[in-house]
Amino acid sequence: MTDNGNDWRHDRIGSAHRGQNPTVLRRLEAGFAAIGDRQFLPGYSVLLTDDPAVTRLSDLAPARRAAYLTDLERFAEAVERACARLDPAFRRVNIEILGNTDPYLHAHIWPRYDWEPADLVRMPVWLYRDEEYWRGDRHALAPRHDALRTALTEELDRLTG
Repeated sequence: MTDNGNDWRHDRIGSAHRGQNPTVLRRLEAGFAAIGDRQFLPGYSVLLTDDPAVTRLSDLAPARRAAYLTDLERFAEAVERACARLDPAFRRVNIEILGNTDPYLHAHIWPRYDWEPADLVRMPVWLYRDEEYWRGDRHALAPRHDALRTALTEELDRLTG
């Protein structure tokens, strides 16, 4: 997926607009629903803004802000439904808008499961400290996640019409 610095990861929103971001599941009203690059919590997803100049929720005009939050609510419910259908140990989703690493507005949707380590299951996902979760090959998005991708897209389509 890398092309001498032209990797879609360096311009996730632009590549989404061009149809070149392979994580994008659907274009929504105010953003792009994308499956996460890391899948140590299966179903992890991100709602990307459709405007890379928007760095925080408060940058959006009220109507656009409402559209983004509606997209987020629907996408989070789609993740919830898909993950519950695929894994009986599904617990809930956590939604976070952080923006500490990537400067554009985006929201994380983290599924949480009963099978998570006891010391982490009730804690923020960022406490998963092992680098393998965040950078290793074991949890990288891959073709083995195609059924999950399909389930997320089906649920998103049901909710968004």
